[in-house]
Amino acid sequence: MKKVYIIHENMDWTKHLIKRLEELDVPYEDWDLSKGLLDIQNMPEDGIYYNRMSASSHTRGNRYAPELTDQVLSWLEQKGARVINGTGAVELEVSKLKQYLALEKAGIRTPKTIGAVGKENILKAAEKLDEFPFIIKHNRAGKGLGVRLLYSLDELKDYIYGPDFEDSIDGISLIQQYIRSADGHIIRSEFIGRKYFYAVKVDSSNGFELCPADVCQIGPDGEVISEESKFTIIDRLPEDQIERYETFLKNQNIDIAALEFIIDENGDIYTYDVNTNTNYNDDAETAAGQHAMLELAKYLKRELNRI
Repeated sequence: MKKVYIIHENMDWTKHLIKRLEELDVPYEDWDLSKGLLDIQNMPEDGIYYNRMSASSHTRGNRYAPELTDQVLSWLEQKGARVINGTGAVELEVSKLKQYLALEKAGIRTPKTIGAVGKENILKAAEKLDEFPFIIKHNRAGKGLGVRLLYSLDELKDYIYGPDFEDSIDGISLIQQYIRSADGHIIRSEFIGRKYFYAVKVDSSNGFELCPADVCQIGPDGEVISEESKFTIIDRLPEDQIERYETFLKNQNIDIAALEFIIDENGDIYTYDVNTNTNYNDDAETAAGQHAMLELAKYLKRELNRI
C-alpha cells in the first residue's frame, strides 16, 4: 500500500500533521531520523517521502539528524522515489549563508551578511560591516536562537569573550546588517506545493525567538510565555513578491517553506530566512479561519494519488 512517509526528528512538530492525515484517511508512516541506519542497496517503499527535518534538531539532542537525513534523501532521489523537500531543502535549511546566496541569485534582497569562524574573525567581520547596531546570529540555528542585537564593537567583544557566548553548531557565526522594522513586526509567508497560502505578522518587539509553533510558546517549566498571541494572519502580499518567492521555491526544488521578511522604514523588503520545516500557529489560524496543516495534508494526499 502506498503511504506518505514523514521524515522528521521531532514528534511535537509532526503530530499536528498526522492528525490531519488521519482526518483525511491518508495512509502514513512517521520516520524518525534522530538516529537510524541506511542500507543504500535497498529500494524505497512505494509512496511519497516528505522531509520535515529542522536546523534546530541539535537543541533537542539530535545533533546529527540533518546529516543523516541528507544521506537518506540522496538515496531516495537516486532510487527514483517521489521526495517532497529533498536535498535542496536540507541544504538551505542548515545554512543561512547558502539561503542568502540563493535568494540574491533570484534577485531577492537580503541584509548584508558576513560569515566568520573564530572570535577574532567575528570581530573582523563586524569591523568590515561597519554598521551599528548590527546582529550576530548562527549560520545553522532555528527558532531564532543565538540572535543578538549589538550596538558597538566593545559590546561584541564583551559578548564573544564572555560566559554567555553561544557558538553556532557548525562553527559559523554571522554578522548581519540590522533592518529596523517600520512597525516592530516581521512577516512570515507560507507556501504549500510552491503556492502562496497565507502570511502571518509576528510581533518582534520582545526578541528574536519567533518560532510560530504552539510548542514554542511554552517555557521550559511549562509556563505560557504570552497569553496574548503575537501571531496575526494578514491580507495577501503584493503579487510581484508572491511571484518572486514562488519562482525561487520552484528553482530550488522546494515544495513546502516559509520565507520571512522585514519591511523597513523606507518600505524596502529584506528577506532573511528560508524555513523548510515550517510550523503554524493554531490561535492565529483559528482567528483567520485558515488551517495550513489541513491544506498540507490535502496536498500530500493529492501527490500520493498521482504516483
